Amino acid sequence: MDGTNHRIDGKWDMILAFPPCTHLAVSGARHFEKKYEDGRQLQGLWFFCQFFNADCDKVCIENPINIISGDYVTKKFRYHCLKYGLPVKPTQIIQPYYFGDPARKKTQLWLKGLPKLKPTNMVEPELVYYKLKSGRITSFSENYCKDFKGMERGKARSTTFQGVADAMAEQWG
Repeated sequence: MDGTNHRIDGKWDMILAFPPCTHLAVSGARHFEKKYEDGRQLQGLWFFCQFFNADCDKVCIENPINIISGDYVTKKFRYHCLKYGLPVKPTQIIQPYYFGDPARKKTQLWLKGLPKLKPTNMVEPELVYYKLKSGRITSFSENYCKDFKGMERGKARSTTFQGVADAMAEQWG
């Protein structure tokens, strides 16, 4: 965000989109009903689809595992599925450790007119395990979640890793 509102009207050369995943990511599934009822999911879905259907020959949309590609979107948003061509599976799923960052963060890419990203520097991921309030055990990379709490942890989890960003810049120009 550069502080300026931008519109996705007209023809663009390339779009690399990193839309907020707050209302779409399956990691927040326990909040889905409330987000559906108050319209936040629809707003997130609409925003995602503005990139997905943009008049552009080269598009990459980056997001974690979310509702765009599954049955949930079909059940809850039938009209929008018809209008926007959903559900749609991601073109590629990547991990930061494919690109030199020793972290696990499964990330989906929806690509149009761009080749799949090629790993640039495979490294071994480092893990720290957390027990969530729900009792479920989950793991996050030591170098991006260990020292964060609350909202700061959410910000750390939504970071695009430098190795991934570098690979996008180098491979897609």
